[in-house]
Amino acid sequence: MILAAGMGSRYGGLKQLDKFTPEGDTIIDFSIYDALQAGFGKFVFIIRKSIEAEFKAEIEKKLKGRAEVEYVFQEIDKVPEQFKNPDRVKPWGTGHAMLMAKDCVKENFAIINADDFYGREAFVAMAEYLRKTDKDSYHFSMMAYLLKNTVSDYGFVSRGECEVNEKGFLTGVTERTHIEKINGQLVRKDETGNLIPIDENTVVSMNFWGFTPKCFEFAEALFTEFLENNKDNLKAEYFIPLIVNGFIKADTATVKVLTSKAKWFGVTYKEDKEMVEKEIQQLKKNKLYPTHLW
Repeated sequence: MILAAGMGSRYGGLKQLDKFTPEGDTIIDFSIYDALQAGFGKFVFIIRKSIEAEFKAEIEKKLKGRAEVEYVFQEIDKVPEQFKNPDRVKPWGTGHAMLMAKDCVKENFAIINADDFYGREAFVAMAEYLRKTDKDSYHFSMMAYLLKNTVSDYGFVSRGECEVNEKGFLTGVTERTHIEKINGQLVRKDETGNLIPIDENTVVSMNFWGFTPKCFEFAEALFTEFLENNKDNLKAEYFIPLIVNGFIKADTATVKVLTSKAKWFGVTYKEDKEMVEKEIQQLKKNKLYPTHLW
């Protein structure tokens, strides 16, 4: 499941379809390629109606005959009637996006961002865990990264700060919507808007989760509760970490924290693009990817 409905406001355009190599590869291309190599056989893209034709034209020519493909749409008005607000302009967040796919996902699944490069090993580790997980269970998983390896030099980012116990299970995740590097030090905004230090070795989520279909029913009930509590907040977003925390607090699910040596990189700002282009070029040069993915 690939979250590709974002607006790209800080990037200045559609990161989902931007090209990062002379061959015309998008970041999604590498995630799809790695997922196919790891054994994933179905892809569900969560997009907006406004980019449907352009997005499908890009994806269809690459995945035709290689995997099952479905598209679902995340729109602001895809909420129960009583919660629709014509004044809202911001999408409802990653948790809402995931719920859009509940009718076409009946298997264990991984969910990722469209604009993050996660690395082949990360997909292999996730696929391995999902294969051995009972789809009727509440045994979930998350791919972990270190904060210092996931920040931009050009502005603030959002990350899920994770608490992990000695057995390698998640005990809590807090969505930090503003983390940035200032004079070489990492800081985050607290609840009052003040900037405070945050350890560079903090374990963070990059929205690479592994779920069973059991997650949907709980997530939907929690979303209704969230909408009720935030009906007057036009900027409130329902993030996947809110769902995960709900599971953990209710003692309903376990979330195994997976690790790999794969290197993450991504684009939040236009200025990040040059660095990502160089990283990908090096990976191709080192023969980790063929010159032409498709």
